[in-house]
Amino acid sequence: MSQPSIRIVEVGPRDGLQNEQTLVPTRTKIELIDRLAATGLRTVEATAFVHPKWVPQMADATEVMAGLDPRPGVSYPVLVPNLQGLERALAAGAREVAVFTAASEAFNLKNTNASIADSLERFRPVLARAVEAGVAVRGYVSTVLGCPYQGDVPVADVVGVATALHEMGCYEVSLGDTIGVGTPRKAAALLVAVASQVPMAALAVHFHDTWGQALANILACVEAGVRVVDSSVAGLGGCPYARGATGNVATEDVVYMLDGLGLETGVDLEALAQVGGWISAELDRTSQSRAGRALLARAGSAG
Repeated sequence: MSQPSIRIVEVGPRDGLQNEQTLVPTRTKIELIDRLAATGLRTVEATAFVHPKWVPQMADATEVMAGLDPRPGVSYPVLVPNLQGLERALAAGAREVAVFTAASEAFNLKNTNASIADSLERFRPVLARAVEAGVAVRGYVSTVLGCPYQGDVPVADVVGVATALHEMGCYEVSLGDTIGVGTPRKAAALLVAVASQVPMAALAVHFHDTWGQALANILACVEAGVRVVDSSVAGLGGCPYARGATGNVATEDVVYMLDGLGLETGVDLEALAQVGGWISAELDRTSQSRAGRALLARAGSAG
C-alpha cells in the first residue's frame, strides 16, 4: 500500500523575502523561483501585488512574473490584497492568486487596516473576478493559534473565517500560526475543528518556528489528515506585525522529515538544500553590499 503524497507550497520567494530589509534584485528573485521549481516543488509562491508603500520588497512583482520561465506542472501563485491587486496580477499573467485575512480582529486591523468582516467583503469581488478570468484562488488565515495583540484566538473564530473563505470560492485555505506559539496537540485539534466545516482536502497548514515546534506541529497535522504544508526555503521570512516571531519552517527540514516518514513529496532534498545555501549567500552578499555603500556614504559626508 503506497504512502500518501504531501504537497509542499513553497512560500520563500514571497513570504520569505518580503521582510528583508535590503531590496533583493529582481533577477535574484526570478532565479530563486526557477531554482525552486527545478527541485520538484509543484507550487512556488512567486510574489505579491501589494502597494509598494507597505511592502517595498514586492514592488517589482510585474517584472518578476515577466521574467519567469514556467515549468509544466508547477503553479506560481501570487498574493493579492484587493481587486486592484488582482487586476495587476492578471495583467502580469498570474494563473493563481491568494487572498489573506486573520482570525484575530486586532491583528487584521494592524495588518490590513480593516476588520475581518470588511476584509471578507473586500474579497467577494476578487473571487468573482478571478472566477470570470479562470484563475484559482487560495485563502490564508493568519493568527490561528495566537495573536501578538489579543493573545488567545477562539477556535470558533478560526473555523468561521476559514469556512467563509472556502464558501466564497477559495479552493484551499491555509491555516497560519503567525507567531509560532502552537503546540502539536493544539495544532491538530484546531485542524480537526476546521475540518468539521471545510473538507480536509481543502486545508493546508503554515507554521512559524518561534518555539521550535513547527516540525512537531506539521507531523501532528499530517497524522490528523492534512496533505498540504506551507514552508520556506532556508527558513526565510517572518511577520512584520508579530514582533519577535522567527521565520517560517525551513522547506529542507520539512522534506527531510517527510522523507523519513516514507511520505512522498516529489522534492529532491539535495537540490533543495543547494538552493537554500545559494539564496542565503545571495542575501548575505546583498546585505553586505548595502552596508558597504552606507559606510562609503558616511565617509564621503564626513570628508
